[in-house]
Amino acid sequence: MSYDKRTVRSWVLYDFANSIFPAVVTTAVFPQFYVNFVVNDDAGLGDLWWTRAVALSALVVAFTSPLLGAIADRSGVRKKLFAFYVAVCLTGVGLMTTLEPGMLVAGFLFFVIANVGFESAAVFYNAYLPDIAPPERLGEVSGRGFGWGYLGSALGLLLVLPFGMREQFEPIWVVVIAFFLIFSIPAFRVLPADSPGRMRVGQAAISGITELLAIIGEVWRIPNLRRFLFAYFFYIDGVLTIIAMAGIIAVGTFGFTTQGVIILFLIVQFSAMAGALTMARPTDRLGPKKVLTGVLMMWVAAGIAAYFIQGQTAFYVLAIVAGIGLGTVQSASRAFMASLIPDGREAQMFGFYALCGRSSSVLGPLLFGMVVYSAGGNQRPGFLLLTGFFVVGLLLLQRVRDPKAQPKTV
Repeated sequence: MSYDKRTVRSWVLYDFANSIFPAVVTTAVFPQFYVNFVVNDDAGLGDLWWTRAVALSALVVAFTSPLLGAIADRSGVRKKLFAFYVAVCLTGVGLMTTLEPGMLVAGFLFFVIANVGFESAAVFYNAYLPDIAPPERLGEVSGRGFGWGYLGSALGLLLVLPFGMREQFEPIWVVVIAFFLIFSIPAFRVLPADSPGRMRVGQAAISGITELLAIIGEVWRIPNLRRFLFAYFFYIDGVLTIIAMAGIIAVGTFGFTTQGVIILFLIVQFSAMAGALTMARPTDRLGPKKVLTGVLMMWVAAGIAAYFIQGQTAFYVLAIVAGIGLGTVQSASRAFMASLIPDGREAQMFGFYALCGRSSSVLGPLLFGMVVYSAGGNQRPGFLLLTGFFVVGLLLLQRVRDPKAQPKTV
């Protein structure tokens, strides 16, 4: 496979472009805006509704991703669907400019629309990775994507910080749209064009539905892929729930302001960028399993520590540690998955990858919201719940054989 630097740069730049969305909308600003401004309830009701919004959007993505992947693989419309879901995401963000106090249901729906668009677009974006990078450079290219993505998150947070300091939320959503749209243009111009498909879209959709069980059967017949996805199901649930709840936790448990939350996540983005870039080559050299094992052990320790710490300073330190692990776990997981996919099934298998990740992320937010609500708004018991997901994922990961591992000699 040839390695075209211009194509790789364009692919990486999309990660830079889209990362403003999870930084601002999923994590730093919109959650606490929705909970504290739109819902404005001190008994945990905002947490409960927010976690339901995260869970519903994850559920939609989980059950549509394999179908979308099948359509992309068979009808040659990967790039068209990629662009469509980016448009869906930006439409949902645009609708957020209309939100006022008490618009609980509208805010719920607008986030679901935006997040479904964002996550669905990622299925097609990820599917380009094995097409543009040879097997020996999957970890490097994946790490570059996440590294530059965290830089995009940091820059996006800097751009919205002046509005966050004045709690002017409408301009923040406009900044997200403009940043995302402008920097994603090179990806749509340079990434490989759609190839002629074997089927029409409608035929591919019907075929995808009827063959979903066959896809599950195919994954089940590949033991190493099956074991990895079981492990991924649990540990990524903990990661995604923390991403969704971190801003609310910073405000609710540690007393951060909107300005403080944005600054906190600026620090997290830079530490995550450092983690993704620093561990990109070790992921190729050591193998993603060793890298993921070390990171998950770190996350288990961080989860236990989070239950006990009290002050904002300690939370800053913990956030830096978690940020380093965040960039590494996402990058190494994507590279691990890409190394296990049969040739010619990239979009379909990454759709199933999204199914595992997003279906798992229904469980974490729902359980976290229920635990916090039953505890009268106390979020600390939820920290131990999330630590349990990391422990299970870590144990299951040890059953996976890393393709890069050298066979033992006897």
